Order: sequence, then structure tokens, then C-alpha cells
Amino acid sequence: MRQPDAIVVGSGPNGLAAAIVIAQTGRKVIVFEAEPAIGGGVRSAELTLPGFVHDICSAIHPFAVASPLFRTLPLASHGLEWIEPTAMLAHPFDDGTCGLVYRSVEATAAELNGDGPAYARLVGTIVDLWPRIEEVVLGPLRWPRHPYDVARFGLLALRSSEALARRVFASHRARALFAGIAAHGMLPLDRAPTAAFGLVLSVMAHVAGWVVPRGGAQRVANALAAHLESLGGEIVTDVRVSSVDELPAARAVLCDLSPKPLLRIAGHKFPAWYRRKLERYRYGMGAYKVDWALAAPIPWRAAECARAGTVHLGGTIEEIARSERDAWEGRIAARPFVLLAQPTLFDGSRAPSGRHAAWAYCHVPHGSGVDMLPAIEQQIERFAPGFRDRVLARAVRRPADIERQNANLVGGDIGAGVSDLWQLFTRPTWRSYSTPVRGLYICSASTPPGVGVHGMCGYFAARRALDEVLRD
Repeated sequence: MRQPDAIVVGSGPNGLAAAIVIAQTGRKVIVFEAEPAIGGGVRSAELTLPGFVHDICSAIHPFAVASPLFRTLPLASHGLEWIEPTAMLAHPFDDGTCGLVYRSVEATAAELNGDGPAYARLVGTIVDLWPRIEEVVLGPLRWPRHPYDVARFGLLALRSSEALARRVFASHRARALFAGIAAHGMLPLDRAPTAAFGLVLSVMAHVAGWVVPRGGAQRVANALAAHLESLGGEIVTDVRVSSVDELPAARAVLCDLSPKPLLRIAGHKFPAWYRRKLERYRYGMGAYKVDWALAAPIPWRAAECARAGTVHLGGTIEEIARSERDAWEGRIAARPFVLLAQPTLFDGSRAPSGRHAAWAYCHVPHGSGVDMLPAIEQQIERFAPGFRDRVLARAVRRPADIERQNANLVGGDIGAGVSDLWQLFTRPTWRSYSTPVRGLYICSASTPPGVGVHGMCGYFAARRALDEVLRD
């Protein structure tokens, strides 16, 4: 076998993206994956009953469609097909109604009645700016080509979502809808820059759609892997790298690893000051996830919820903010904010005929071992009475289980690190993708631009490696 020019450790979307970018130049790349299946955070499996396909981690993929890298790749020719739900998001309320986010800004604004014009001004403005700001949102910290437009976005984004929602919207419905979207950032809603998460994910609903891949998230990883192999790249699974010293000789090694697992395999190579930086990297709250095999669709009191691929269960902005604050400060919320996906309403290939699969999680304290299943199901029953009667089987994953299946997600932190103002711009250190060891790079979601199935962390790390050690 020809000696590789580059080795990638980890086959998550960033690892595969890094390998593709290098393989596109004609260089030899090998990817080593510790698990039997590729994909990292984009894997699927029959977690409950035979014939029910569940997404192990990520399920909704707007960034994959919006990714400047992925949209240049022929992933459709490798079997990847996107399904766009009728509505991107539903947020039910206790009065039996729900708020909806559609692909259209105008249709979404119409749902919000008196707050419609405010939504159109706030989110619609960022949608219009997106082509000129995406390089900043989906890239490392650098001087932008459109500084005025980035400044307009930044003035809104670099604040707390709670303050922005209360300033812009008058109704509890619009405030709650925005708060639920911002809560994906896994930070207390009274902290900056949670408004950025609310704005960017809202914009994604209109620019790309909160889409699902037909057949499950594994299809995303499989399409990336197939394209890599078509370029001559190689993937070796079920090989756990315990030290970079075990790897074949290569000019560049790119690690799709967050700081803790990176230290395990390469810490002995780093100077003490760099080890300390990685050791100080902060992981945040964890996730508690449940998958269900269902005899029938979820019986929502607000029937419009069945039009959406994603459902947020949290009631008011006050309730959502309390839930996220509790998880951040180490408390267990009595009414946790629950994020739920119901892909089989739009993709019948994931379950036997007439059956359904659903997926949900809530945020919990880092590494928590508390059983959140009763609280999660009670939140669903609150808005869908009779839900438990339709459950055929469950699969539960606590934070420790999540980390065991993906070492990057320390303490169950599916964001691969806290994304507050400081760490958002410095993750994991000011070097971004390079390390003090020549030829050794980090390409995981713990580098800019952070979490999301977009592959841009891998893209920029690969470009850095090509510029520094793979030039000839």
C-alpha cells in the first residue's frame, strides 16, 4: 500500500470532510475510525426493534444543506436524498395551539399575528444578509469581506436570546418560539451569545430547511465516505488509536477529536503549556436521549405539530429559560425543555408500515446519571395525551452512554464544548486547527466554526495542512 500523505483520526463529518479536501488534490489519505460504523455524530441503527431506524445523535441537518463544502460535493450521486417536512418546527402550548416555523419567512410571520412584522424584520433581515455573512458564521475568526453586514448581524447576535426575544416580540408565543430555537446552544438563555444560536438556526429554517436525510443520518456519512473512496481515499473501521505513535508515517495527521480524547492519544507530544490549554477546555451540560418505536404517530393535541419534523416542548420562555439554567447550574429540571424529532412522518423507510420512530432529548447537568425518562415522557404527554400508550419499545442513553459511544462528547456534551463568547472564538486554543507539533492538526467540532453537520471544521483544518506541510 502506498504510504499515506495524510491520516485522519475519526470519521465524523469533519473527519470525512478533511479527508475529502486532501484527497481532492490527489494525495493519499487514510481515515481510522474506532467504532465498527463510520459517522461519529451522524450514525443510525436499530436501537429499539427490528426495522426501526433511529439516529444515534444528530437527526435534523440544515447545516449540511447550507455547508459551503457539502453543496460542492456530488453527494446525491452517492445516495443522499434530503426530505423537507411541511413545517420546519412546531412549538405547542398548553392551550392546545402551536407555533410553526415554515420554510417561508412570510408564512412564518403570518403565524405570529401581531409579532409577524417583527419576525420578518428580525429574521428576514438576516436571511437577506446570509450570502454575505455565511463565511463568518461557518468559518474561523478572521476579517470579513463584508464588515458592515457582519456588524449588523453581530449587534443582534452577540447578546442574550432572552433579552432579544423580550425586546423584539410582544407575545408569549413568539418569545417562546425563539427561546426554544436559541436553547439548541446549550447555554442559559440570559447569556450572550445565545441570540446567535436563535438567529442562525431560524435563518437555516428559511435558507436551507430543517431537513432530514431519507433513510437516516447514516446516509450522510455513507455518502461522504463513498465520495472519499471515489477519490482514492481509504477508511479503516474498528481500529481504536490509543497513541499517535501507532499510526503509519504521514506528513499530516488530522484528529477529528475534542480536547480530552486528543490529549489521550497525543498529549505526550505537546509542550506543557499547550497541554494546560487543552485541559482547561470547558465542556458544558450533557444530554439525556430517548428513542421510541411507536405503534402510531404521536397524538398531538395541536394537530399541526404533525406537520413538523422537529417539535420543541417547553411552554413559555420563562419555563425554557429555567430548564436551561437548571442544567447549566447542576440542577435537575422538573419540567425539562425537550427537543423532539419525528422523521417517520415524512420518511416511511425508517419503520415498518404503519409504525413510527421518534427521538427526543433534554439538557442535563454535565455527566448526570439521573433518570430523566419519566420527566421527558411527561412533557410529551402534556402536549400529546396518550403518547405512552403508543410506545412499543424504548432505548435510553444517559450522558455516560453518549460519551461511551462517541468519546468527543465528554459528559454527554453533544456540542463538544461550551460555546460562550470566549470559547466560541478560541475553541480549543488561539491556534484553531494547528498544534505546536508540526503536521498534527485538530479538525473536530471543538474548532471553529463549532458544532453542526457542515464539515467546515474539517475543511479549514485540511486547508491549513495543505498550506503548511502538504504543499509539494
